[in-house]
Amino acid sequence: MDYTRERQEAIDAGERALLSLREARSQLAGARSLGVWDILGGGSFVSLFKHMKIDRARQAIDRARYDLQRFSRELSDIRMNLDIDIGGFLTAFDLMDNFFADIMVQSRIADATRRIDDAIYEVEDCLRRI
Repeated sequence: MDYTRERQEAIDAGERALLSLREARSQLAGARSLGVWDILGGGSFVSLFKHMKIDRARQAIDRARYDLQRFSRELSDIRMNLDIDIGGFLTAFDLMDNFFADIMVQSRIADATRRIDDAIYEVEDCLRRI
């Protein structure tokens, strides 16, 4: 086994995972901002754009989940491990456009953002140790 090559593959996979996680965080930040406007009565266009951001965040989270699994496999090649669970994400119950549903979605966005931030920290820490 070529340790240098395996190490570089792990670094590359970790950097891809970081890119995906940062994209997810960016999409969540946009959804959070639009969610505030939605709570304040932003109307159907704001709600539509918020849901578009949420959909993009879901896609970015799915990519990040895949990239984290690949990073974990690459780490096992160099006898390191990574145990990150970014969890599930928002459900579609925000179809009821009311204040309470909007508040619940904001709470879930905040929770997903915390999980993403934790995952970013863990990946960065792991990359430093490599």
